[in-house]
Amino acid sequence: MRAISAENNAALQARRLVARDFLWLKVKTIDTGAPFEYGFWNDVGNVSAQVLDPNTGVAVSRNFEGSGTLISVADIPLTSDLAAQSVSIAMSQIDEGVANIVRGFELKQAGVEIYRGMFNPDTRQMVAPAFSRFIGFVDVLNITTPKEGETGSVELTCVSHSQELGRSNPDTRSHDSQVLRSATDNFYQDTTTVGDWQFFGVANPARLRRRRRSAYPQASRLPIDDPQGDSCRQGSRTDHGESLPCGIRRAVPVFGGRRVRVVRCGVGRRQSAMPDL
Repeated sequence: MRAISAENNAALQARRLVARDFLWLKVKTIDTGAPFEYGFWNDVGNVSAQVLDPNTGVAVSRNFEGSGTLISVADIPLTSDLAAQSVSIAMSQIDEGVANIVRGFELKQAGVEIYRGMFNPDTRQMVAPAFSRFIGFVDVLNITTPKEGETGSVELTCVSHSQELGRSNPDTRSHDSQVLRSATDNFYQDTTTVGDWQFFGVANPARLRRRRRSAYPQASRLPIDDPQGDSCRQGSRTDHGESLPCGIRRAVPVFGGRRVRVVRCGVGRRQSAMPDL
């Protein structure tokens, strides 16, 4: 839903309005690229009119050149989605002011603003500042130079500002890209070499993680003398050089010591041995 001023609403209710279009171009000079702004409107003579700045909403005064410079503005579709809209603008091919803008300045991706002003037919004055109808960029410029007896034209095809929502970024993740954003941003400094780093002699960090999981001592079985005469008795020696009875299940460090569960071979009973140190 479009909100209009109370003055325009009252004039619309009384059916006492005449609409005029205003075109504002934001171009650049060809040699230096300096910004330059100029306006046209579709009525007679040059006029200084107030328009509502689309960025701030504040009324500003701008100068517009008329007398056949702006021929027509195509219908601007009003939609509720974010799809980019296209608008065609026809301008005079023989007007000196139009020729100066389209031939003497860079119109590629130039900013375009279209306003609609409501005039009182009795006083010939605008009822309220002209409101914005379209904001976008010049997409295509067609200049038709006619042959003798034919008609020339200047046509601008403009695309709404919502096209920026679909613009892709060609930049890639790299250290050089981050430095362009900030000279001290070194987040991606080592991305190209970190895959070849070695941690404690291991090239693959995944192998290092698997190695750290076996934190318990590994035991090897050795024959020992059995005072009770069990011939199947064997002893175990840990990685730390300690001798343990046969049948060791696990050795778990507890408060600096070790708790061991022992199973006697051939006896069929379990007992706890070697209290915590």
